[in-house]
Amino acid sequence: MSNFNETWYAVFAGAAVKGIAVLCIAWLVALLLRGRSASARHLLWTATSAVLLALPFLTISLPALYVPLAGPLSAPSVTFQTSVLAPSVFSSSQVTPQPSPPAPLRHASPSVDWRSGLLLLWALGAIATLAPVLAGSATIWRMRRQAKSFADPNVADLKASLQIRQRVDILEGEPGSMPMVCGWIRPAVFLPADAAEWSQDRRRLVLLHELAHVRRGDLPAHLLARTALSLYWWNPLAWSAWRELLKERERATDDMVLSLGARASDYAGHLLEIARTMQAKSPEWAASIAVARESQLEGRLAAILDSRVNRKGPGRAWALAAALLAIAVVAPLAAVRAQDKQMETTPSDVEAAIRSATAQKNPQLLDDAAKGAPALGNYNLARKLLDASLKIRGEVSGTGSKEYGVGLLNLADLERARGKRAEADVFYSQAANVLGDRPEGALALIHLGTFQIISKNLDGAFEFFKRARLIDPANAGTALMWMAVTKARENDPEEADRLYRDALAIQEPTSKEAATTMELYAQFLRLQSRESDAKLMSDRAIAARKTQAPARSISSAYRIGNGVTSPAVIFKVEPEYTDEARAALLQGTESIALEIGPDGVPRELRVLRGVGLGLDEKGIEAVRQWKFKPGTKDGQPVTVSATIDVNWRLL
Repeated sequence: MSNFNETWYAVFAGAAVKGIAVLCIAWLVALLLRGRSASARHLLWTATSAVLLALPFLTISLPALYVPLAGPLSAPSVTFQTSVLAPSVFSSSQVTPQPSPPAPLRHASPSVDWRSGLLLLWALGAIATLAPVLAGSATIWRMRRQAKSFADPNVADLKASLQIRQRVDILEGEPGSMPMVCGWIRPAVFLPADAAEWSQDRRRLVLLHELAHVRRGDLPAHLLARTALSLYWWNPLAWSAWRELLKERERATDDMVLSLGARASDYAGHLLEIARTMQAKSPEWAASIAVARESQLEGRLAAILDSRVNRKGPGRAWALAAALLAIAVVAPLAAVRAQDKQMETTPSDVEAAIRSATAQKNPQLLDDAAKGAPALGNYNLARKLLDASLKIRGEVSGTGSKEYGVGLLNLADLERARGKRAEADVFYSQAANVLGDRPEGALALIHLGTFQIISKNLDGAFEFFKRARLIDPANAGTALMWMAVTKARENDPEEADRLYRDALAIQEPTSKEAATTMELYAQFLRLQSRESDAKLMSDRAIAARKTQAPARSISSAYRIGNGVTSPAVIFKVEPEYTDEARAALLQGTESIALEIGPDGVPRELRVLRGVGLGLDEKGIEAVRQWKFKPGTKDGQPVTVSATIDVNWRLL
């Protein structure tokens, strides 16, 4: 139940914030439309209601468009060093460390869930706002069943003048009741029983007004806007928009009546008399549109009698433009999510995410949710999400499809990231079999090739890399780099040199892949005693890495000096070399920028200078677990910016 509440709370909390943005935009557009007709402004408020109503539902159904929240990074003022030493040769006796089993879940004692309270309050307000409409609809349904037809010989001509082709019932209401139109599927006009005693001119104008509501489609718009209001009942802007919609609707209908030849003075006089002598009854008023309301009458009469008012209704182009604008606003706004760089997917969200993705047959939702978990060491959570994603891919596309192969790749990458080489090898092999010669299979082949290097099967590794190069031009540079690594291991320096140069020739010079190739090539050149060439290549790698460094932004973290003391490391976890980096004999220095909070916990971790082949992620993963004695300012713990240099070295 808590998962359900958290999911719906997130949906409606997001819709609430986005709804405020939509209403603010609508009010700005309304100000720009002050010189336009009432019909144009009513179209604006109708479109706004549709957008508000669609927001929570599209938020659930559309793929998430995550917007990272900016994390401050200032120039760090204190640097920590750590070195990672690993053997350069793999041993068959080496055992890959396995993560410890997750701690058993503790059952928390029952407590009041404030999200449930807010959802309940929202639901009660929504029901209270929509209840008059439901009650009015029930009353009108009974009235229609009991009402007699009201015969008027002018109805056919009035419908023809308004180009109304659908059936509209003209019914007799109670004596003294307010004329009104109701029924958005089968419209009907109610006239009081004593309308037969009215003058022909008054009856014609009243019928013309009510039929104009039918022609304009005001009844469906009324229901749509009222439903949207029930979702946002707590927002004063929503109530203001509702009142504006009612006001502009009546003025737009008046404009249509006047455009058909009615005299403004006669029309205003009839409206005033009807409003003075007749009253609308509750509850049917909430589900219908009455001809006149006293609260709106003064402004309506002034507009009717003002000859300067623009009474030209918008054409189809306006309606199309409003629809396109509404779609342009609601789609990205509904899809956008706020996501912190250190967003953590918690176990309480998993079942809800899996149910939602399964219902929508959308595995990408689970893939996106799984991305943040490995960075926080929560591999089991990521595995559960990716297993569910793979199941959906198999059900939707089949186990021999490209989509299923990509799901196997995701699982293989996860198992490789947490050091489970044997499990990763199985998934990569399955992915390669499913994907065949599709370009997506190149990544599986490259990883299988690195496993062959680890197993000292250099010929088999070279064949995997060669095949990957052929089936996917996008990863051809990476495949060539690994082919060069293989030839260097085989003591074939001329072929290795050629392959390194071929790889760099097709890689983007400032890409991470090119920087890694340059660093490996520089190491190779040093082994060949080509120091000047090695330095040139190393400098190019450093320059490429600098272009990938995140831009610095303003931070509230302190720097050392002026009364601010440096934090001190009290606990640290050493990073682990990746199999790929060891297979390629990759070495280098990774620089991590971070902030150390008053609680001594590192946060806002970012790689300023990377190394590649998974070492950057391993460095972040380890440093995230460090603990510090916090820095202080005037004796009080404060947030301090720092860097950590991780020196990756092979013995």
